[in-house]
Amino acid sequence: MMKRPWLIILMLAPLAMFAQQVVVSGVVVDDKTGNRLRQVSVSAGRISVVTNEDGDFTLKLDKEPSAITISHLGYKTRKLRITDGKTQGLKVRLVPTSIQLREIVVRNADPRELVDIAISKIPDNYSRQPELLKAFYRETAMKRKHYIYVAEGVEDMYKTSYTRGVGRDRVSIIKGRRLLSQKSGDTLGIKVMGGPVLPVQLDVVKNREMLLNPEELQAYDFKMDTPEYINDRMQYVVKIEPRYLMPYALYHGKLYIDADRLAFTRIELSLDVRDKEKATRTMLVKKPLGVRFTPKELSCVIDYRYDEGVSRISYLRNVFRFNCDWKRRLFATSFTATCEMAVTDSESGDVKPIGTRSSFDSRDAYYDKVEYFMDPEYWKSYNIIEPSESLDKAIRKLVSKYRRN
Repeated sequence: MMKRPWLIILMLAPLAMFAQQVVVSGVVVDDKTGNRLRQVSVSAGRISVVTNEDGDFTLKLDKEPSAITISHLGYKTRKLRITDGKTQGLKVRLVPTSIQLREIVVRNADPRELVDIAISKIPDNYSRQPELLKAFYRETAMKRKHYIYVAEGVEDMYKTSYTRGVGRDRVSIIKGRRLLSQKSGDTLGIKVMGGPVLPVQLDVVKNREMLLNPEELQAYDFKMDTPEYINDRMQYVVKIEPRYLMPYALYHGKLYIDADRLAFTRIELSLDVRDKEKATRTMLVKKPLGVRFTPKELSCVIDYRYDEGVSRISYLRNVFRFNCDWKRRLFATSFTATCEMAVTDSESGDVKPIGTRSSFDSRDAYYDKVEYFMDPEYWKSYNIIEPSESLDKAIRKLVSKYRRN
């Protein structure tokens, strides 16, 4: 009788060995052209990622899913069943949606009134309780066409109810790493607006001081654009353009509003950089003496995902392009800085706020908060945005130079 527990343990041990993480990976392409699609949402329940610049994705789960859901702006949402344990090397083809316009509804819609109604329904459409979101964050910098800096990390993001502002929303770094070019000529001591707090600052639906308030909206003209589909749901599209001259730079943009729920599902903004001085004040935090900064682009995309009756921020991408020139140099040098964030999981209900001491501050440099990395297995079980082929090559190159030095 004494041997039976031992036998049971021996029998269970092989089962425990197989209770490992399941990896679902593949590529998403346009069904008609075969072109790879970037920034596509891929999810299994509450776990989600987005495809990289090459259309590739990797989803890490505790168990094999029965299906994954793939959705993208302008395409029919696809639910792909997982059969016979085939979870890797998937090729997902998305079919473009054929818009059948409800002409009367669109023609008669007042775009400004539509935006005001969507704002008034924010308390109904978005979370009324605190949430803890897990996200993957990456920022890169390129000098001309070469990567000179890569930093990325997994972070927790605490968000209060959407009936409140962003004052108590916090971000903390769980795990992070960075690489910087070892060439002295690649170092640029310029800090532009950005960092891991961007999902707090650029959550336009919650941080209404940025755009969605009566005073700010008065400075814009509104126009109905062609409807689109997101996740098989028709979206009204409202274009905004600067109407008045303001002491600061305004945006050109598109607001996507769910036709049935009247909730914001996607916001695209591009800073008006025609007035270089105003644009510089918006984009630039600090720079070295003797450097001339010329803004070229500041654009951002914010996506909101609808799940279990609640919309929440799911993806953000922010792109800065600018030129810098130094005295005694003949030509200016172009730089591109990109910040990208994807929410990979969410938890609501009895969640604890992130303490001020452990949170990331907008005045902090992400570079100073994380360490150099060289471990290819660094992320292990974390869901991340897979690096594109060009970024992966750049990382290997930067690691190689770092090791030689």
